[in-house]
Amino acid sequence: MKNIPYKILILIVSFTIILLCAKGVFKKDYGYDIEQPSNREEILLANSDFDYPVNKTINGVDYLQSQLPVGKFGGDYTDTIIGEVKTFNPYNANDATSAQLSEIMYDGLTQTNVLTGKVVPKLAKSFEIKDKKTYIVHLRKGIKWSDGVEITSKDVYYTYNTIIFKGFGDGSARDVIKIDDKLPTVEIIDKYTVKFTTPKPFAPFIRNLSASIMPEHIFKQATDKGNQYFLTFQGVDVNPDELVTSGAFRLKSYVPSQRIIFEKNPNYYLINKENKHLPYLDRLIYLISSDTNNQTLKFESGETDVLSINGNLLDRYRELKKHSDFDLYNMGTSTDTTFVVFNLNNRKNKEGKYYVNPIKQSWFQDKNFRSAIDWAIDRQNLVLNIFSGLASPLYSAESLNSLFLNKKVAKGHKKDLNYAYSLLQKSGFYKKDGILYDKKGNKVEFELLTNAGNTQREAAGVSIKQDLEQLGMKINFKAIDFNSLVNKTVNSLDFDCIIIALTSNILEPNSGYNVWTINGALHLFNKRTANDLKGSDKIYPFEKELEEIFKKGAVELDFNKRKKIYDKYQEIISEQNPLVYLYAPINISAIRTKFKNIYPSKLGGLIYDLAQVYKDD
Repeated sequence: MKNIPYKILILIVSFTIILLCAKGVFKKDYGYDIEQPSNREEILLANSDFDYPVNKTINGVDYLQSQLPVGKFGGDYTDTIIGEVKTFNPYNANDATSAQLSEIMYDGLTQTNVLTGKVVPKLAKSFEIKDKKTYIVHLRKGIKWSDGVEITSKDVYYTYNTIIFKGFGDGSARDVIKIDDKLPTVEIIDKYTVKFTTPKPFAPFIRNLSASIMPEHIFKQATDKGNQYFLTFQGVDVNPDELVTSGAFRLKSYVPSQRIIFEKNPNYYLINKENKHLPYLDRLIYLISSDTNNQTLKFESGETDVLSINGNLLDRYRELKKHSDFDLYNMGTSTDTTFVVFNLNNRKNKEGKYYVNPIKQSWFQDKNFRSAIDWAIDRQNLVLNIFSGLASPLYSAESLNSLFLNKKVAKGHKKDLNYAYSLLQKSGFYKKDGILYDKKGNKVEFELLTNAGNTQREAAGVSIKQDLEQLGMKINFKAIDFNSLVNKTVNSLDFDCIIIALTSNILEPNSGYNVWTINGALHLFNKRTANDLKGSDKIYPFEKELEEIFKKGAVELDFNKRKKIYDKYQEIISEQNPLVYLYAPINISAIRTKFKNIYPSKLGGLIYDLAQVYKDD
């Protein structure tokens, strides 16, 4: 969450005025710059008061010990989510809500240190890297699943060799661990030791070992029945007692359209300095909200404890803070990348029908058409009107705080309708009576969708509709249920254009492997599915180029060489515009002052680990 390398003059002025007015309001400003020392993994410390957990063995059990101040046990923490959860199975979670809730329940072998950006052990006690291709992972001895069964190397082997390597669920976990289309191998050394071997040196491998480890004694029944069954396994109708987890909290109850409640896992392996089992909190409560306005109302009425604040509400919350019980934190620029994605799909399904109307298909496949839309969108207007200047225009596939950001691409361009229309004319489009036609005389009309309840995206959709109507296009903008939107995007492929967002990993571009490679599970602009009619596929030249770039970048270990490789992929996206990027807001968060051990960071967000947070009424 971070610096803004590009601002036009009006944004500089407005943003500066707002921040000067807000001086002294924030608990702490975390919008600092990222340093890039020699080893490229040392990140500026988020908070000097934060001490990272350390290993501690007690009576033969390898615990992780919190180094934060000892707190009080008990109490609830209440937050909101927009829309319904789709699954409690992390390997079926292809929406942000389901993925967020899965992370509460399941841990991986490694995690990223929020202070330095380095990879550190989690379920693992330690790991060794040999000959740049061999990874020896030593598990914590004696730690248990929530049902009391010990976590061992058999669970790790099963998770990787079966769930991930065989592509169960949405397949994203397999995408990001491939090297030149080859998978690593995993073998059991002993009860607490596993060995991974990659086909060649693979820069992001150890960071990718953060994937959730699943209990073999629970999940084997599902994988034995095949992927179709697995896709329904531990869905929203699951009995909470059947969920066996490794994380700090486990599911207590789920009431559709109302709330999701998690309770503390009594077998969690994190302890405090007094060697007492964490988490401190008894319950996490997530209220299901219809939209961001409803989230705001719940926070202001005292129903919830935390809120992400839109820039246009900053002045209001500055005033409320004077007489209320919360702190404000400036978290810097968001790592979310919001964009318009075009459906470039040229295939037919098994029924012989095109996913996209062939007339629209010809428009979306036209580089000049996509580029014209890029030049017609007024990003500065989005920033000023939606976020009151507390955002930055976004032109790059990498977030503005990425270590791999191509700054030349990030500079972008101002809105230019004349240039946009000239691009359309190159492809035979023309205006008549203010209406845009293609070279065959078809009126240019298509649908633009986003998820209902996200007021920022809804406002962006209205603004973009108005921008494109200046080119003579007719845009049918709709906000629909989020789960329906996700289904259209990744399953049915029944859409024209969509406003949506993905989260960027500021330390590792290869996390986008499943977005930019041809068969990636999140290759949204031209996604392949099992329902495609064989022989109907067309691969665009720039898709092949992206594929090669990501294969090359993954095996290059030198940072400077990797930087040049990933600079090129950002240039391609900027030139081809299969996704047109829009904005990067500043994250401003409010949290009740009664919650302690709050140490926000660029990498960890407002709350790095809920297991270490306590409530001090």
